Amino acid sequence: MDAKTSVPVAVNEPIKTYAPGTSEREELQAKLAELYAADPVEITGTFGDERRPGRGEDRLEVTMPSEHAHVLGVVQQASHADTEQAIAGALRVAPEWASMPFSERAAIFLRAAEMLAGPYRAAINAATMLGQAKTAQQAEIDSACELIDFLRFNVAFAEQIYSEQPANSPGVWNRMEYRPLEGFVYAITPFNFTAIAGNLPTAPALMGNVVLWKPALAQSLASHVFMDVLDKCGLPRGVINMVPGHGRLVSDIALASPHLAGIHFTGSTGVFQGLWKQVGDNIAGYRGYPRLVGETGGKDFVVAHPSADPVALVTALVRGAFEYSGQKCSAASRTYVPRSLWTVIKDDLVAQAEALAVGDVRDLANFTSAVIDERAFRKLSGVVDACHADPSMEVIAGGTYDRSVGWYVRPTIVTSTDPNADIFKTEYFGPILGVYVYEDRDYDRVLDLVDAASPYALTGSVFATDRRVIEQTSARLRFTAGNFYINDKPTGAVVGQQPFGGARASGTNDKAGSMWNLIRWASPRAIKETLVPPTATGYPHMN
Repeated sequence: MDAKTSVPVAVNEPIKTYAPGTSEREELQAKLAELYAADPVEITGTFGDERRPGRGEDRLEVTMPSEHAHVLGVVQQASHADTEQAIAGALRVAPEWASMPFSERAAIFLRAAEMLAGPYRAAINAATMLGQAKTAQQAEIDSACELIDFLRFNVAFAEQIYSEQPANSPGVWNRMEYRPLEGFVYAITPFNFTAIAGNLPTAPALMGNVVLWKPALAQSLASHVFMDVLDKCGLPRGVINMVPGHGRLVSDIALASPHLAGIHFTGSTGVFQGLWKQVGDNIAGYRGYPRLVGETGGKDFVVAHPSADPVALVTALVRGAFEYSGQKCSAASRTYVPRSLWTVIKDDLVAQAEALAVGDVRDLANFTSAVIDERAFRKLSGVVDACHADPSMEVIAGGTYDRSVGWYVRPTIVTSTDPNADIFKTEYFGPILGVYVYEDRDYDRVLDLVDAASPYALTGSVFATDRRVIEQTSARLRFTAGNFYINDKPTGAVVGQQPFGGARASGTNDKAGSMWNLIRWASPRAIKETLVPPTATGYPHMN
């Protein structure tokens, strides 16, 4: 079929409210009850043309963070042999997938978007809520809307890339072919966003690549549901190989393979640097130079000027720091507030943080829930204890935790008189907000603190009503955040509107949700065709 087609215009998926009395609320609550009451799901991997459990030695339980005794699913850890089978299956199907017309590949992922928007919406949201401790709002904007947006907008961005063609000259036809990478892409995805877990393998696959996908254990229930969707949408087996279990066992094989063509990663800075080092150590053994795309940590800031709107600032701090218990790489975790404004907002900020309802995600009245697992709980409870013990710090809200039923850490606000304290430097990945109160006259000096305190450069925001201040702050902090917000919280990037990513220790800034990310998964080939080739050897100046 040679007809030139145009892909559907990409639009952002509307966010449902789940307000009392709505049909989506009833459907979601029914699905939550169904998944909770069901027997634990046997979470299957995809190994070439087989979809089955792994064959490793360990069976790993996927439990509810808000009720850690309740088992949702069981993952049979993938072995070295499983990983080798997945890579072999991917390479076997790679030529056929690469030669499939773009319109046919696009149709699979566009259909997946519609399935998630319709019949699978409650299932993917419920799996994310129970398995990753997200509230209805946080699941809806993630596992439904953002994942749908990635699938739709990536198709539109890919069409834009393919349409980018070079100029021609008389008698010469120039073309640019956008080939997939030669080999396989290794996608490693985190627990905190189902949308990221879905985007990292599908973005390279859309561009014709085959993928080895290692999801986080805590997110594997929602990943299992997403693989069900891709199967129903006709994705050929072997294109995306979901290999569940411990990352080290999978990476041992993937990073040693001469066919490794790229890594698409979201996770911690330390893990990404370790992967980069392994690739460097193995560089002579690869068929090509692997593309490394990573979005890693953040220590995201909110800096307030004395002219800031106090009500808007409090709202942004509470939502930005404590939605999803601060388990976002973009979460507000440090704020700099002038003393004149602090006297106005302190009581309200504390009262709102203390009033937040924290509990089981099945109770839709809760604002947030548990942190992801015991490891996170131990780390965060240790940070809370250290803040209580530090004489330079004052815990003014929260500061408690409870592991009896779930991994619960209360939203916590800590003030410190030391702008170089660890609370302003280290990413905790939890519901802990550090506050530094500065003298109003020192705003210019504080901008230096904001820039230098942390090694990260992911997100940040400024609150001010003075336009000159906004302009100056934006310029001064130009390299301090890859996503910069004016009078808004530093979270909630929307696909197609705010391409997401940061630099410094926060990653390679390849901007998920834009053509800049997709183009990393293409290997362009320039083609020149001379329509009537020359037949004489000499040139006019030789006469």
